[in-house]
Amino acid sequence: MRTFDFSPFTRSTIGFENIFDRLNNLPLPENGNGYPPYDIVRTGDDTFHISLAVAGFSPNEINIVAQENVLTVSGQKPQNDGQKEYLYKGISSGAFERRFDLAEHVEVEGASFANGLLQINLVRRIPEAMKPRRIEIKSAPPAKGKQGQIAA
Repeated sequence: MRTFDFSPFTRSTIGFENIFDRLNNLPLPENGNGYPPYDIVRTGDDTFHISLAVAGFSPNEINIVAQENVLTVSGQKPQNDGQKEYLYKGISSGAFERRFDLAEHVEVEGASFANGLLQINLVRRIPEAMKPRRIEIKSAPPAKGKQGQIAA
């Protein structure tokens, strides 16, 4: 496992420690089966869309859980195919789990299912207190001293 030295960046940053820790602890690549395939699309400045191709699954066999900046999509089919004799089985029916790391303040806005595609809409909602705001600079009160005299 590789770790990176982020100390040059931490000298001038405050509160980013968790980002550097997350970069050093990125999960290992998935097992390589690539199922289910997915697309991630930016649909606006603060909106995103994930499409997962989950052919053969119904909405009640899929779970979507968002917890602590991780979105987990999993699917589990009931085990009742014992009566069928498959000559060839090319449509996946095995359990799956996909995880997506979400940035701060990214929330799941909704999900839908149509034509074998699971659609998940995400939105970044930054609290007002965290948005940039202009700070007014006030004048300092005049220095106390005798009026009319210029300090040397």
